[in-house]
Amino acid sequence: MLNKKTVDDLTNLQGKKVLVRCDFNVPLKEGVIQNYNRIDGAIPTIKKLLDQGAKVILCSHLGKPKGEAVPELSLAPVAVALSERLGVEVKFVDDAKVTGPETQKVAADLKEGEVLLLQNTRYRVEETKYGKDENAAEYAKELAALCDNEVFVNDAFGTAHRAHCSNVGVTKFTKENVVGYLMQKEIKFLGEAVENPVRPFVAILGGAKVSDKIAVINNLLDKVDTLIIGGGMAYTFLKAQGQEVGNSLLEEDKMDYALEMVKKAEAKGVKLLLPVDHVVGKTFANDTERATVDTIEAGWSGFDIGPKTIELYKDALAGAKTVVWNGPMGVFEFENFAAGTLAVCGAVADLADATTVVGGGDSVNAVKRLGFADKMSHISTGGGASLEFLEGKELPGVAAADNK
Repeated sequence: MLNKKTVDDLTNLQGKKVLVRCDFNVPLKEGVIQNYNRIDGAIPTIKKLLDQGAKVILCSHLGKPKGEAVPELSLAPVAVALSERLGVEVKFVDDAKVTGPETQKVAADLKEGEVLLLQNTRYRVEETKYGKDENAAEYAKELAALCDNEVFVNDAFGTAHRAHCSNVGVTKFTKENVVGYLMQKEIKFLGEAVENPVRPFVAILGGAKVSDKIAVINNLLDKVDTLIIGGGMAYTFLKAQGQEVGNSLLEEDKMDYALEMVKKAEAKGVKLLLPVDHVVGKTFANDTERATVDTIEAGWSGFDIGPKTIELYKDALAGAKTVVWNGPMGVFEFENFAAGTLAVCGAVADLADATTVVGGGDSVNAVKRLGFADKMSHISTGGGASLEFLEGKELPGVAAADNK
């Protein structure tokens, strides 16, 4: 998966049309973009193509319009933001068919150094049905025809775990298929961290449920030296080992699995660390009555790791050379239960000579909100995609690119 052709492998782009799959799935409120990270992330690849004299056609989904032209999910605001950032007018056609006659005409008339952004690819119901609906191949063919079936660049890691028309289907009809700079960075950091880590390799898994991370835990136990577990999923592990967890989040049907993983860690010589104390509350609210305890009694719920656990986890991280972190240590969105996530975040950020990779929506939000983003080696843009990567799965959007 690591040996894919990139935009740097493309030659003779002068005057050629290039179709680029971006991730412009940005948060919108009443038509106003709330966060420009994904747009800014796409700029280096687009500029590289423009500098080579290409005619650039961009495409992306936004939200879940489910095959209908939902005005609130139009990419029009993204075209405006891109125009400002690129310093060139980004053409945009409000085309419910995405690849309709007017879009085809604008694409055909593009000149060198010009940019066209297509309407939301999910306005077409076929987009998400590639391989399941014969009309989907037709839509993929229409997208490829816009760039004269020449060059396709996939720079959308966030949808790399989905086989859709605009990231996988289109590659069946284009001559050259490469990855952009964003995608290249994701593959490099996630791939090297998991497949070829500098040791000691520590993984930190948090979040609410064991069921969300079953395959990740299983895969990482074959690769890591230490696995740290926090968040709601820890209580299933603790209960499985006979500890009381009060009213904490618990997946009883996953307790046997949790024990299996504890045994696997022992057999592999992997240190598997669980919380030894907890910050508990009575109700799910920031201002609830709270306490720090070693054992959670009935009527209380664990909402964060306690101070002894924080020290245990910080000690385990000291000296690590590769760290992969996915999922917070507690209900970090409540200030009174954010200390564990903040402390672990700080400990990872302080590892000056380690490769530190953060993936998963909540951990990424925590890192950014707590102000540690610039201290991490890499922050993954794809929640579901990074999780599937950590599970050891092949991502269709990456697999579809040409090998070197």
